[in-house]
Amino acid sequence: MTSQPLRTTVIGSLPFPGWLEFASQHLTQFGDADRAELIDDAVALAVRDQLEAGLDVITDGEQTRLDFNLSFYGFIEGIELESAPPRRFGPPAHDQRGKHRVAGELRAPRGLGTVEDFHRLKRITGARGQNPEAGIALKASVPGPYTLSGRLLPNGQYPDRWALTEALLPLVRAELAALVQAGCTEICVDEPSMSCYAHREDPRRFVDIFNRTVEGVAGRCHLSTHLCFGNYKARAVGPRRYAPMFPAFLDLAVDEIHVEMASREFAELELIAEIARRKDVAVGVIDVKSYYIETPDDVAARVRACLKHAPAERLAFAPDCGLSQTARWAAKQKLKNMVDGVRRVRQELGV
Repeated sequence: MTSQPLRTTVIGSLPFPGWLEFASQHLTQFGDADRAELIDDAVALAVRDQLEAGLDVITDGEQTRLDFNLSFYGFIEGIELESAPPRRFGPPAHDQRGKHRVAGELRAPRGLGTVEDFHRLKRITGARGQNPEAGIALKASVPGPYTLSGRLLPNGQYPDRWALTEALLPLVRAELAALVQAGCTEICVDEPSMSCYAHREDPRRFVDIFNRTVEGVAGRCHLSTHLCFGNYKARAVGPRRYAPMFPAFLDLAVDEIHVEMASREFAELELIAEIARRKDVAVGVIDVKSYYIETPDDVAARVRACLKHAPAERLAFAPDCGLSQTARWAAKQKLKNMVDGVRRVRQELGV
C-alpha cells in the first residue's frame, strides 16, 4: 500500500510547450549544447507545472521523447527507422505512424535513455528544492516489450510479434534494473498494447511476458502498470473493456494497476474492488481525450464513487492516460482541478 491515501499522480507524458514542438521540427539547426538546454528548460517547465498543480508524484513529462515509446527505437541497434509514414493526409489514425524494418540483432548497448532522463529529473527537482524526502515522489515511465514490438516489422530472424517481444524483453528488463540502481523508487511499465489486444490474445501469456520483464525490480520499487485503450489523436484501437483482462491481470507482478475510467464514463468501475483486494489501484478521473475541463466538484464526486468500491489507502488518482496529446493550457487546468478535487475528499476523510 502507498504511504499517502488518495495520492495524485500522472502516467508519464505531458504536452510539449509550443516552442519545443517547433524546435523538434528543426533540430538540425541546433548544436549539442543548444539541444541540451532545450531539454533542460522543457523538463524544468514540466516540473513547475506539476508542482504548481500540487501532485504527489511527478515525472519529467517525457519531454525528451517524441512519443511515449517511439523515441526508444533510436537507442536500439538493428532497426532501420522509417523516414516517412505510409499515410500523411486524411483523418488521423494509427496508420499515420509507420513501422520500422528490423535489419539485425536487436541490442541496446547504451541502454534506452531513461536513466539519463531520471538523473536530469533529480537534478532539476533538486534545484527547485524538491525531493522525495520532501514528499514529492519522482516517477519514470518505460514502455514494455510487447508495446515496443508493435511498430517493428517481423523478418526471418524475428518471424512474428511474439519473437520481437522476446528479443526486446531483456533490453527493457536491463533498463528497469538500471533505473532502480540509479535510485528510482517509482516506475511505471507502460503496456497499453496488452490492454488493447487482450480481447483477442491469451491474457495469461501477457502476464507471463510482463512478469519476466519486471522480475529483477519487483519488490525493489513501487512498480505500476498503465492499462488503457490507445490515445493517438484520442483514437482507441480495440474494444474498451477490461473484462477480457481479468482475473488474469491480477497476477501482474506490480504494486499498482492504473485503469482508464473517465473517458469511459466509469464503466466497469466495480472492477477496482477486485484489484484493490490485492494491489493499489490508480483510477483515471481526468479524460485526456476531451476538452471539457473537469471541475474540482466533478473530481471529488468521482473520488467518492471510487471509495464505494475500494479503501482510501489503496486508491490513487490520475488522468486516464498521458497528456502528450492534450494542449498544455488544458492539461495544466485539468491537473490542478484533479488535485483540488482529491484534496477536498481527503479533508472530508481527515487523511
